[in-house]
Amino acid sequence: MAVSGKKLRELVPTLRADEGRLHDYINEAVKGAVEAKIKHNAYISLVDADRLDDRLRELTSLPDKKKAKLPLYGVPLAVKDNICWKGAPTTCASKILANYRPTYTATVVERLEAAGAVVLGKTNLDEFAFGSSNETSAFGPVTHPRDPSRIPGGSSGGSAVAVAAGSVPLALGSDTGGSTRQPAAFCGVYGLKPTYGRLSRHGLVAFASSMDQIGLFAKNPDDLRLAFEACAGPDSADATSAVPPEIFPENFDPCAGFAVGYVREHRVAEGVQPEVAKSFDRLLEKFALMGCRVVEVSLPSGVHSIAVYVLTALAEASANLARFDGVNYGVRVEDMPDDAVFGPRADRLLRMYAATRGLGFGDEVKRRIMLGTFALAEGYYDAYYLRAQRVRTKIRRELDEAFSKVGLVVSPTFPTTAFKLGEISGKPLATFLGDMFTNPANLAGLPALSVPWGEDFSGLPIGMQLMGPAFSEERLFTAAEALAAVAG
Repeated sequence: MAVSGKKLRELVPTLRADEGRLHDYINEAVKGAVEAKIKHNAYISLVDADRLDDRLRELTSLPDKKKAKLPLYGVPLAVKDNICWKGAPTTCASKILANYRPTYTATVVERLEAAGAVVLGKTNLDEFAFGSSNETSAFGPVTHPRDPSRIPGGSSGGSAVAVAAGSVPLALGSDTGGSTRQPAAFCGVYGLKPTYGRLSRHGLVAFASSMDQIGLFAKNPDDLRLAFEACAGPDSADATSAVPPEIFPENFDPCAGFAVGYVREHRVAEGVQPEVAKSFDRLLEKFALMGCRVVEVSLPSGVHSIAVYVLTALAEASANLARFDGVNYGVRVEDMPDDAVFGPRADRLLRMYAATRGLGFGDEVKRRIMLGTFALAEGYYDAYYLRAQRVRTKIRRELDEAFSKVGLVVSPTFPTTAFKLGEISGKPLATFLGDMFTNPANLAGLPALSVPWGEDFSGLPIGMQLMGPAFSEERLFTAAEALAAVAG
C-alpha cells in the first residue's frame, strides 16, 4: 500500500488545508508501514497509537499562520533504528540494546519534527550498521521490495524499503561507507550522504565517528532537498557539525559547459555487472547530450580505499562499541557457565563483560570489534591504522585535485544489482569490496547522491552516484533533477 505519489511541495498544502485529509493520509501511511513490516521486515518498531494521536492533535491545533511555516507538515517519516527518538526503542538491531529507550531525540529528528514531520516507526538495519545486506539484524533480514528472495542492501535497508514500498515519502538512514547510497541503488530510490558535519550526528549511535553521517531517502530529488533544508545546519550538541561557507559551490548548469568527471581507475574495475557498466555509459552520454563536458580524472590512491576504509572503520568501531558492556549501556548478563571463555576462577566483572558482550553481539559485530582492536594494538597501530590515515589524506588530496577540474565525479553506486539472500553471508570481504565507489566520499567527507538509473535484465534497479565537493548538496539535487528529466 503506497502513500500519495505527489511531490511534497504539492502534497503538504493539501494536508494543511484539510484536517480530514491529513488523518486519512497518515492512516494510509500507517497501513503501508504495517504492510512493509509484515512483508519485508522493514521496521523494527512502529509508533505507539497514543503518541501518534498526540502528534496529530499537536499539528492540527496549530494556527494557520504557524502551519504555513512548516514545510513538512504532516509528512510521514521513518527513522533508522540507530538514531534516537525519545522514549521509543533504539536497538541498533542488536540484542544488547533490545531494551534501550533513549531519554532524548536526535537533533536531525527534532528538526524534521519541528518542520512538521510525523515519525511512524524505526526501521531495520544491519546490527550496529555493520553490513551491506541487512542480513545481520538480530530481528531478522529485510527483503527486497521487488523480489523477496533478494537483499535490499545495507546497512540502511529498512529505510530504503520503507520509501521504495511507499509506506513513507522520507526516511533517515546512516552512511559510513555507503550505507544510505547502496540500498537506495538496490531499491530504486534516491539516497543522499551529505557533507561530513552538514547534518548533526547528535543522537546517532556511533560506528566510525570520522566517517559517520546521517543520510536521507526519498523518491525524488526535490523531496530530498526539502528534508535536507529542514534539518541541515550547525548544532552545539555536535562538535563536528560544520558551519556552511558564506559562498556555496556553483550550481549545476550544463548550458555553461559544466564539467562532469569519471574516474579512470573505475573504468577498469573488476566485478562490475555488464548491465551496470552499460548504464554508466548511458549516464555519461546523457551528460554530454545536456551540454556538459565529460572529463577523465584520476584517483590513483583510490585502489586502496577499501583497505583504508576497513582499517579506519573497524578501529573506530572497536573504540565506540566499548561502551556497550552491561554497565554503561546494554542488557546485562550476570554470568556464564563455568567452562565458558575464562573458566570458573575468572574475575566476576570480567565474566559479566564477557557474558554481556558475548551473548549480546552478533557474529559480524564481534568480528569487526576483534579486527579493530587488533589494528589499534601496540605494535600494529603504526603499521596499520596510521598508515591507513596517511593514504586517506592522499585520497582527499586527489579528490580535491579532481574537483579543481570538474564539478561532479560520477560512477555506479554499486558494481552489481541486489543479490540473493545468503549469497554473501559469512563472506566478510565481499561485504566491503562492493563499496569501492562509495567509500571515497566518506573518507574525504564529501557529499554524494545515489540516483535511480535503469534496471538490469531481471528488472532490478541500478543506481548511479553523483559526488561533489564539500557543501555542494544543491548541485547534486539539481543534477539529479536534470537526469530525471532525460532518463527515459
